[in-house]
Amino acid sequence: MGSAAVCHLAGRGRRVLGIEQFEAAHALGSSHGTSRVIRLAYFEHPDYVPLLRRAYELWDRLQRDSGQPIIRITGGLMIGRPDSDVVSGSLRSAIEHALDHEMLDAGQVRRRFPLFTPGDDIVALYEPRAGVVNPEHAIRAHLARAAAHGASLCFNERVLNWSAAPDGSAVRVTSTRRTVESRSLVIAPGAWAPALFQVPALPLEVERQVLYWFHPAGGSAGFGADRFPIYIWDQGDGVQFYGFPADDAGRVKVAFFRTGGGARCSAETVDRTVHAEEVSAMRAALTDRVPALAGGDLADTATCLYTLTPDHHFVIGLHPHHAQVVIASPCSGHGYKFASVVGEILADLATERTTRHPIGLFAPGRFPGR
Repeated sequence: MGSAAVCHLAGRGRRVLGIEQFEAAHALGSSHGTSRVIRLAYFEHPDYVPLLRRAYELWDRLQRDSGQPIIRITGGLMIGRPDSDVVSGSLRSAIEHALDHEMLDAGQVRRRFPLFTPGDDIVALYEPRAGVVNPEHAIRAHLARAAAHGASLCFNERVLNWSAAPDGSAVRVTSTRRTVESRSLVIAPGAWAPALFQVPALPLEVERQVLYWFHPAGGSAGFGADRFPIYIWDQGDGVQFYGFPADDAGRVKVAFFRTGGGARCSAETVDRTVHAEEVSAMRAALTDRVPALAGGDLADTATCLYTLTPDHHFVIGLHPHHAQVVIASPCSGHGYKFASVVGEILADLATERTTRHPIGLFAPGRFPGR
């Protein structure tokens, strides 16, 4: 979100300083790797759909301008029982926003996408515009365009603290290398938000997540993007997992999206080791649903961090006490696909203190009494 914000701000001719405590596109937060799901029929809430439409436009523009492979359309399946959150919520968004989609019964899923083996009580919403965003390519493209427009980008520099003038005129930031003043500050720190936002009443929690890559039993040919779409599968009881087509190395990525209670941690204390019982739990989820993955060899694992709100919606807006400070925690595990439009929103808020985009769902002050 920070790289997108500096790109949009610099593109508007603003003088911009971007500070990052690690390298560009580092692997310690929530935005590393080569694949994130993007989808329009958004089961979380229909209000996300207008933002997604703009996000697609901006990803296409960034891909065209940078020449980098940033977004790939594969189609997508939202799978589960008809009343599951994933299926019913996706259908609600598709109908409300007149999105192109099909409803498939279990037999149709098995015939069209034979690597999926749903039971007869399972249905799926197929969305032809779903696909994959490459976050590391996108981050580097945003940073390159920001630098081309004159932004100063500083890496391996940690922000220690910040303070804002009571009259809203300025903000001061102190890092490990400098103290600077500016008229506006955008804070998009991912899993470091609980401390850096300086909003004690904001109920943010950091959750550890594990990603898995398998070499499918029988080979990866059937998992190509032309045959195997992205998907989210709702198992019920608050458990959902998602996956992708094979990558260039023939590995197929899969992970739990919601698990009904993942391990809480902090960015500093997260366990980066993936344990055997976690791999076993992933295989168990796949066994009756994508058996070629369940029986495949484990190729790799990784960890990342979700920064969660109680309602799993984003936090984007002006700081509750300082109008010259913009805060952004647009994640709760489903935010990266929005980075292109969130950058535009953060630039709007930093310069105009308002935005044309619908962000009322994400108001920082929506948790009264906490």
